[in-house]
Amino acid sequence: MVDVIQSSALERERLDSRYEEIRGVYLADRRPWVIGYSGGKDSTTALQMIWYALSTLPPKTLSKPLYVIASDTLVETPKIVDYINSSLDRMNSTARRLNLPFSAHKVKPILENTFWVNLIGKGYPAPSKRFRWCTDRLKIDPANRFILEKVAEHGEVVVVLGVRKSESATRAQVMGLHRIKGSLLSRHSTLPNAFVYTPIADFEVQDVWTYLLQVPSPWGNNNRDLVTLYRNAQAGECPLVVDKSTPSCGNSRFGCWVCTVVSKDSSMEAMIDNGEEWLEPLLKYRELLASTQDPLVKLQVRQFKRRNGQVMLKPDGGVIPGPYKLSVRQDLLRRLLEAEQAVRKHGPNPDERLISREELEQVRRIWRSEAQDWEDSVPKIYREVTGKDLEWIADDQPVFSGEERKLLDSICAQNQVPSAMVAKLLDVEREFHGMSRRSKVHQRISAVLDEDWRSEEEVKNSVPTRPS
Repeated sequence: MVDVIQSSALERERLDSRYEEIRGVYLADRRPWVIGYSGGKDSTTALQMIWYALSTLPPKTLSKPLYVIASDTLVETPKIVDYINSSLDRMNSTARRLNLPFSAHKVKPILENTFWVNLIGKGYPAPSKRFRWCTDRLKIDPANRFILEKVAEHGEVVVVLGVRKSESATRAQVMGLHRIKGSLLSRHSTLPNAFVYTPIADFEVQDVWTYLLQVPSPWGNNNRDLVTLYRNAQAGECPLVVDKSTPSCGNSRFGCWVCTVVSKDSSMEAMIDNGEEWLEPLLKYRELLASTQDPLVKLQVRQFKRRNGQVMLKPDGGVIPGPYKLSVRQDLLRRLLEAEQAVRKHGPNPDERLISREELEQVRRIWRSEAQDWEDSVPKIYREVTGKDLEWIADDQPVFSGEERKLLDSICAQNQVPSAMVAKLLDVEREFHGMSRRSKVHQRISAVLDEDWRSEEEVKNSVPTRPS
């Protein structure tokens, strides 16, 4: 058993009672556990305590599975990704060797919800406190999808989170809001048939660090590596987010390297100052994204129409900007690929990927179908930056070229017809070309014609000026 912990509020008796509590909750029913693991100090402490507590039980009583899930947003800092990947591998190999019912899994956003598909593909602006579109898509949805799959398989599950009341008054209030009377479990705030258990809810931060430094990792990690990671990043933990009551990252926490919700990425800067200079291209790219939130820059880089083709006005008559312009998205892709090349050259992984092949194909599809990118610029940009080419998915439908777009623009200008509207109508026809059922083509054509095809100047001139 673990040695006595000295000089801490976490005395031997208290630790043993915690282990006993964990065993009692596990044995109380047949509901499997889904344990959130972010790689940070709190989730590591919770998982480590569960591992030690349950490993003392007779094998025949370990009858229900323990799923460990780590959320990979696909835009995590590469150094953190490496740490989590190696940790999950060790967990799985150790659990198999000891015949324990732990299995570690990574959950990821589906392709259409990834950061780059939304930002570069659809033109979503960099996330901000007012429009934090990323948390649901990158964190909550993947974790909840895994939990719901296990609910469907087993009927009910217990979600185990390494969260502490002392983190904030809001956290403490939320943790007590759904508590079941007479039980150590709470009802999940959004998911049916899911219950929440928080084994370190009453821990203080010094309890967490004392435990990690004096109790070795049961799956073979060196907890002092985690201390070094925190020290080098001067950061806090980015928790597994399973609902909106759990705060996302920010405040200099480990998390997505593209995060623009906070004004400054102190953890990334600290890593660079502590010798990880190869991360500088990521920091510069993140600062580029943050710069697009400047009110003066915002109007230059974003379209004046929303993605639905309509113009939205503020109460004072100003235009609410829509997605990034295609030219801006093309520049963002180019710079991302340049950052990827730099990280491969100077970082520890020569095969590092900041954007996946699947995401590139999805961005390409969106640009061609929604932004009328007849030049098919994704392969072109990729070739120019990397000097290589990929085996891009062939389009079996008739396609238009950049030269044809120039000809269309010229003809439309002569006839005073919006060329963007005609291009979009042609793309609708191309999409339905050769289909046996074309019942929706008229609906799609009508939707295109219903968009606001006035120029930005015409929109501004149509807004009545307010009396001073």
